[in-house]
Amino acid sequence: MEENQSAKWYVLHTYSGYENMVKENLLLVFKKNDMEDRLLETVILMEDVVEEKNGKKKIVQRRLMPTYVFVKMIYDNSMWHMVTNTRGVTGFVGPQGRPLPLTDEEVKKLHLEKREVTEVNFEVGESVKIVDGSFEGFVGTVDSIDLASGKCKITVSMFGHLTPVELELSSVEKLESISAE
Repeated sequence: MEENQSAKWYVLHTYSGYENMVKENLLLVFKKNDMEDRLLETVILMEDVVEEKNGKKKIVQRRLMPTYVFVKMIYDNSMWHMVTNTRGVTGFVGPQGRPLPLTDEEVKKLHLEKREVTEVNFEVGESVKIVDGSFEGFVGTVDSIDLASGKCKITVSMFGHLTPVELELSSVEKLESISAE
């Protein structure tokens, strides 16, 4: 556990379109060098967007920050060449390409650390309001809740159609009903 306290988030710059490959290659490189315990998490920021093709609307995932991969790792100087020589990586984001860890404030703004949700105040079938992300402000109905993954499926009405979306539990709040007295 003490090692995790020295783990920090870093940003890698990649070739355009290579983000997923870099994520996979990093896992392989760390494993090959017997250092997989030092690479704790690799994140490519994504967002759900609504696209229209041939008159049909559908939700697709799009990279929020193309050419960037976020890695949480226990870094030391011996790792610099290993990471920067990983196929698809052009370098660390930082002064002169040297790794500069993100501040706690930056990590929070980017939602890199998932807030652990152990209980929710809504149930399947209830109305909820989406309070974070691309669908912020939308109201929908809960289809399923998965505490283990920290996600839920919500059906929202979009462009006159019911559309299912998967969201973090922390992005959803129970919609308080307004009673007429």
